[in-house]
Amino acid sequence: QVQLVESGGGLVQAGGSLRLSCAASGRTFSNYHMGWFRQAPGKEREFVAAINRSGGSTLYAESVKGRFTISRDNAKNTEYLQMNSLKPEDTAVYYCAADFSPFGGVRDKGYAYDYWGQGTQVTVSS
Repeated sequence: QVQLVESGGGLVQAGGSLRLSCAASGRTFSNYHMGWFRQAPGKEREFVAAINRSGGSTLYAESVKGRFTISRDNAKNTEYLQMNSLKPEDTAVYYCAADFSPFGGVRDKGYAYDYWGQGTQVTVSS
């Protein structure tokens, strides 16, 4: 079993920055890929970014590429999402997720992930 706890959300003006954190516990953190997803009111959950076990490979949604940076610190069992140049359309609940698949690289599909955090709200005002 894995527990994932997000933090760092809040209210920020357009153009501002936030850094989300996801603290993991329960299993060896470096054994699984990690991802971030988000869900805005009335919309489906969408992929944001993913990072592989070592942190050497990343994947981003086109909508956040160049503005968001995903990273991880395996010694601290923590994943991060640095969000810069935030836009009102980035407003959503952000979820971190863990992918335990032993095969392949990072994935952008929610069904590939085995564990999810409870989410943290990010609100960007215009």
